[in-house]
Amino acid sequence: MRPEILSWLIPLPPILSFFLIVLFAHRSNRLSHTIAVGAMLISWALAMSVFILALSVERLGEHPLASSIAWLPTAGTALHIGVLIDPLGAVTLFFVAWTCLAIFVYSVGYHNFGSPRDNEDVPGLPPRAGGIEPMYARFFAFISLFAFGMLTLVVSDNLLTLFIGWEIMGLCSYLLIGFWYAKESARKAMVKAFMTTRVGDVFMLLGLAYLYSVTGTLSYRAIFSGPVLERLAASPSVVAGLSIAGLIGLLLFLGTVGKSAQWPLHVWLPDAMEGPTPVSAMIHAATMVSAGVYLILRFFPLITAGWYEGQALTPTMWVIAAIGAFTALFAATIAVTQNDIKRVLAYSTISQLGYMVAAVGIGAFVAAAFHLITHAFFKALLFLGSGSVIHGVEHGAHATHEHIDANDMRNMGGLRRKMPITFWAFVAGGLALSGFPLVTAGFWSKDEILGHAYETGQVWVFGALVLAALLTALYTGRQITLTFLGGPRSSAAEHARESVPTMTIPLVILAVFAVGAGWLGIADDFPVLGGVLPNWFHAFVGGTLLEEPAATHFNAVPVLASVLAALGGLFLGWLVYRRVRAEQADPLVGPLGPVYTLLQRKYYFDELYSFAFVRPAYWFAETFTSRWLDRVVIDGILHGIGRFALRVGSFLRNVIDLPIINGSGDMVGEGVKRGGRGLRWIQTGRVQFYLVVGLLFAGLVLSYTLAIRP
Repeated sequence: MRPEILSWLIPLPPILSFFLIVLFAHRSNRLSHTIAVGAMLISWALAMSVFILALSVERLGEHPLASSIAWLPTAGTALHIGVLIDPLGAVTLFFVAWTCLAIFVYSVGYHNFGSPRDNEDVPGLPPRAGGIEPMYARFFAFISLFAFGMLTLVVSDNLLTLFIGWEIMGLCSYLLIGFWYAKESARKAMVKAFMTTRVGDVFMLLGLAYLYSVTGTLSYRAIFSGPVLERLAASPSVVAGLSIAGLIGLLLFLGTVGKSAQWPLHVWLPDAMEGPTPVSAMIHAATMVSAGVYLILRFFPLITAGWYEGQALTPTMWVIAAIGAFTALFAATIAVTQNDIKRVLAYSTISQLGYMVAAVGIGAFVAAAFHLITHAFFKALLFLGSGSVIHGVEHGAHATHEHIDANDMRNMGGLRRKMPITFWAFVAGGLALSGFPLVTAGFWSKDEILGHAYETGQVWVFGALVLAALLTALYTGRQITLTFLGGPRSSAAEHARESVPTMTIPLVILAVFAVGAGWLGIADDFPVLGGVLPNWFHAFVGGTLLEEPAATHFNAVPVLASVLAALGGLFLGWLVYRRVRAEQADPLVGPLGPVYTLLQRKYYFDELYSFAFVRPAYWFAETFTSRWLDRVVIDGILHGIGRFALRVGSFLRNVIDLPIINGSGDMVGEGVKRGGRGLRWIQTGRVQFYLVVGLLFAGLVLSYTLAIRP
């Protein structure tokens, strides 16, 4: 089968899984996860087939695997949608397929070992019935839809279907962050995530509309063709100092700021930890935040249009680099003081995404893509590892009847002996995150970003990222020490146990990628190791661009800075926290004083946004919309119409007193009642029924559209 046809098929199994679970398998736990995992396995096989076929295509960047069809044709125009597999799409498809499959398999063990609902029903959630867990099927349906959204986004050859996948993931994040909707904190977190990311999406949609208005297309290949790109770079926009390409690139980047949680729209991602741990891994590694970076990588030629390496950064590039570098350092400072094991990783994700965004801003396309791939593997590993740790501690808490926060690292310790597989996998991910030299993927990808910043003279970006790397190693050393080393600091930690194989096997597989994925991107002139393995990643992914970028040369200064930051931070984290005992205050509280409180409270951004945006919105809704617009204006109009109708009816009945009118009125009233009773059957309140009706209607519309086409 042609690879283009296979590319069309990749997103289909997860969406079919979603509908099958919702419509038919929601009453069977086993059938639900079997369908979901089986569908993801099929998508993984298709993705790997396309990836292997893409590797065999000579000069794939110039001759991508592509196919498109006309969609929604009108009198003079037609939107075209299709698939496109170029080097960037191929490697993104590779890591998305692997991480999603690992998360799906892990989820089976997660929901059957240590789930919050293993021992008792949760108030406010649907109760069990005959061994059936209604939330179980719902979870696998939602993550299937999540995977469909990301796979659609990756294989798309245009911004239209990319945006559809983008918004599907926004919906899924809302549904899954608030999955345990009986918890008030989960409900608030899902609304916060949805509303914050919508801010970025509005700007992104403006960018799409502006781009379509000036080019008449949303196709990547049409936009990136030489003449179109040159025209966009040379034409001034409505904003002084920015070309059309620069303004569109900036608007699209603001979509990334929301989706990839960059400052100042970073506040939603830490609260997303309210969802189940596999959801955290999906959001932070496999799908949502990766999609934001993928967007600016995909539109790198547009963002950098008219810029040549060696020149000063364009205004758009400068904004991107500044926000990325600041976010990387800003989030790393907060992560140092967090005690929730998942929140540490959440701020770590924000920081690492800042690395990638800064790399795009300084023109380091390959380095940003390289770090996107390696980060997906080791961050998925760390989140799934944290879920394994939490479930192990929850088991201990159930066994000892101890009431503790199983997410708090201060209640852990000594888990190295209790959970050896989880420990070694987590250490592999932690070392990759820290950039442990030579043996981890994170070192090679992070080193390439630092090397590019230093080589191109972007000293301010280089300094911020080196300091962020030091803090990253510090909080990683702190996390590993508090969680796994020393003695247990609670009875729950003392009675923890290793997770089941469906949870540990994905950890082992991801650990292999966290260590080995970086070996495909070693610089050719790196001492000793350079040339042993060819710099395949740069040679392959660089071919995505119209002009293949030059590889970064080895320089001892950024390499030495990276090594010292990683080793120094890890050692410092172990040194400071190795003897922390139960109920002991954080050793950094004394030296940092009020600064520690500032960092732990996340610079009070939540309070600031609540004061500036949330409270005024509630006040406006209550005072203007509810009290005046709804009750006075709308209700007044409706009540006035009702009173007028009553008076007219009274006049017709009492003044004119025509029996035919009275009789007709009675007949009309009876007809309305009968019509209402006849239509009442469609208002069942069951979402499954509405989906079936919607599918039937969509099928009829599609059939009619195909029938009238010439």
